[in-house]
Parts: sequence; C-alpha cells; structure tokens
Amino acid sequence: AGELAALMAVCAADPTPAGVRDACLIGLGARCGLRRDEIAQLQLDDYDADRAVIVVRHGKGNKRRSVPVPTGLDIALADWLAVRGDEPGALFAPVNRGGRLLSGLGISDAAVYDAMEKRGNQAGVKLFSPHDTRRTYIGDLLDAGADLSTVQKLAGHSQASTTAGYDRRGERAKREAVG
Repeated sequence: AGELAALMAVCAADPTPAGVRDACLIGLGARCGLRRDEIAQLQLDDYDADRAVIVVRHGKGNKRRSVPVPTGLDIALADWLAVRGDEPGALFAPVNRGGRLLSGLGISDAAVYDAMEKRGNQAGVKLFSPHDTRRTYIGDLLDAGADLSTVQKLAGHSQASTTAGYDRRGERAKREAVG
C-alpha cells in the first residue's frame, strides 16, 4: 500500500498530462489486474464510465473479459479523459518530452513499461515492473477472501493453477481455514 501511494504521489506531482496518464496506467495494473499489453491496446470505447467497467477485448490468448473499475481509479480515468478528449481511438496517448499530449496516437506495451519504470524510480520503489501491479491485484483479491475461480476470471487466466501461483497467503491462511 505504501509503494502504491508513493507511485501515485509522484504521478500527482507531475503537472503534465503524463502524470494523470501514468496514474491510470498504474491503477489499471494494480486495481484491475491488466497486463501492460492489455493496457496499451485499450480503446476509448473499452471504458464504460457509467457502469465503471473496462472491457479487455484482446487479452492473452485473444480472450475477452470485463473488469470492474474500483472507486478512485474511476476518478483518475475521468481526469485522464478530461485531458485526452473524447475522440475515438486509443485510450492512452503518448506525451512528448515537452509535456504535450500527442492526440490520435496510441502507446505501446513498451511505453507502458517505461512509464511505470520511470514512476517506480521516482518513487524509490525498488525492482518495480508492470507485472508487480498485476501480482498485487491478484494477491490482494485472494487475501481479501475472493474465491480462486472469480479471481481467475478477473485476471484472464485459462487455468486456476496459474492464479493459484499468485497466492501469497501461506500457512497462516491454511491454519485459519481449518479453524
């Protein structure tokens, strides 16, 4: 939680459109469990603000899934959309070194990686990568008691065993489950 707060703080301190965008990129990983290539492929119409849902149309294995957008991230996305505008196309756009939004262009999965790595360095989060946000999402859901099948669907995993590999609860949870 402290690392995520530090990441959001460095994004908030950046007055350019990149600050707002990067907060959304990190939020989509940590609060929706999206992979970096899924984030990069999002289109404007993949976000339904009224229902607070992101539709991942091209997940791993070309699978489609809907993921609820939690409170807080919906606010960050609204802030980003106010900067981005409402023209159809890629949800996320590049920001040049001068801080100018390059409308009409999308970002690559490498750009998502670079943005998150940059924010991790600025926040002093050691060894941070986009997949860490996904691990956090899946681990937090399991820690909160969500069943493995639900988490598997939210994460877009084909096999429950893949989702189970993210389980960090350990022996304490086993002992508590038995009573």
